[in-house]
Amino acid sequence: MKSMSGISRRSFIGAAATALPAARSLLAEPLTQQNLGVELYTVRNIIGKNPAKVLKAIQDIGYTEVETTAGNLDQIWPALKQTNLRAVSLHLGTDHSNAALSSAKQRGFEYVVVPYLPLPKNGQEGVKKYADMLNSLGEQAKSNGLTLCYHNHAHDLTPMGNSTLLDILLQETTDNLVFLEMDIFWVSVAGHDPVQMLQKYNGRVPLVHLKDKAKSVPVQYSEQVPHDAFKSVGSGSINIPAVLSAAAGAGVRHYFVEQDQTPGDPVDALRLSYNYLKSQFKG
Repeated sequence: MKSMSGISRRSFIGAAATALPAARSLLAEPLTQQNLGVELYTVRNIIGKNPAKVLKAIQDIGYTEVETTAGNLDQIWPALKQTNLRAVSLHLGTDHSNAALSSAKQRGFEYVVVPYLPLPKNGQEGVKKYADMLNSLGEQAKSNGLTLCYHNHAHDLTPMGNSTLLDILLQETTDNLVFLEMDIFWVSVAGHDPVQMLQKYNGRVPLVHLKDKAKSVPVQYSEQVPHDAFKSVGSGSINIPAVLSAAAGAGVRHYFVEQDQTPGDPVDALRLSYNYLKSQFKG
């Protein structure tokens, strides 16, 4: 029997290098019907009138998961439980208590998301205070069996020195406590390529918001965009197939369609996005 010492260093390194991509691929979750959901903010203006009707319509389109917001969760929860839609992620409101996190876990959520932080008034020092807050909340979430994410907007990519607010935030947070829900629309509005950002933050982006953007939107670090800037997925200027490929390679696990503004019935807009995305399903 050949001893370990008899194995050449070159052979060992070669075998390890071959194993690394295979190990990384185990974390990849390419887009399928089973991990495609809806961020229910899309239907915020109609879901309160008839939650059961709206949620059934989303299920009938073909979506299988949802991301919800804390504001109307109690109102829609009974209707949601009557569907086969899986409640995967919850955008937190102002209540970040252990009781709120425990309730989210009991309801079956896997992720809780801080949906927005305003621009800090004191630059990098303010970002570091945000990071401390997120680290603490990440600890609370983890102790309740949940994973914490931060959802970016365009202003999170405001330049700070040679970096951006988001870069600093992720550098100052603990990588196994605080993750990113990447909104590809706002990344693009801020002039960045979502594909490159997914590659840059490989391993820290379990959730993605799939949103498309009109070509006419200028690069900016604010969310003051016209209503028609938001397009159904596949009908705008973002290279969605490239995003989906990069997302799978970066370890994204769940994909949520969101369209902040729609020209008509938001359910119709969600149907258009689904009809495009089903052509991109893998496996």
